[in-house]
Amino acid sequence: EGAEVGIPNDPTNGGRALLVLQSHGLIKVDPAVGLVVSPLDIIENPKNISFIELDAAQLPRSLDDLDASAINTNYALEAGLNPIKDSIAIEGNDSPYANVIVTQTSRKDEPWVKTLVEAYHDDAVRKFIETKYEGSVLPVFKLPE
Repeated sequence: EGAEVGIPNDPTNGGRALLVLQSHGLIKVDPAVGLVVSPLDIIENPKNISFIELDAAQLPRSLDDLDASAINTNYALEAGLNPIKDSIAIEGNDSPYANVIVTQTSRKDEPWVKTLVEAYHDDAVRKFIETKYEGSVLPVFKLPE
């Protein structure tokens, strides 16, 4: 009740944080907004949570001053936090968010692109990600059949 929760101040990650909080039943956001959610789109806040918008890199440092913070995985790892072990809530595996490697359409057929994609889509890369990040980073690419 009345908690102060830090969220990233950029539109994508701030919205993403609010959607995680919604998925855990703490707030409800306007469904018409889709994925581009801001604190202004909260339509139910029964716990009267205050949202403190901060630069994402500052959120790990905010833990001493706030009741909780929604911290991106890369910043959590840099701060010595393990998102799987240290979090009280985490984004589900069905999240629409994933990092992708892209190139300009005009360069998609260049040999280096094919080499990069083949190297990245290797089972050794998947195993490295799973081992290195202990489940905190999920490889979402499909391996070649």
